[in-house]
Amino acid sequence: MEPHPAVDPNKLLKFWQEWETGETTPGRVMSNLKTAGMKELLEQLVADLAPSA
Repeated sequence: MEPHPAVDPNKLLKFWQEWETGETTPGRVMSNLKTAGMKELLEQLVADLAPSA
């Protein structure tokens, strides 16, 4: 299995803004966010914010 490309926060924000303006339907936005790496970005943010043990 090939590794995913690096997550592009600008691309994720663009998809989100398309939903806010009504340009894209919610289902399409969710699909776009998923394939663009939203989960990976959130996981990394949570890991970065976790207190170090």
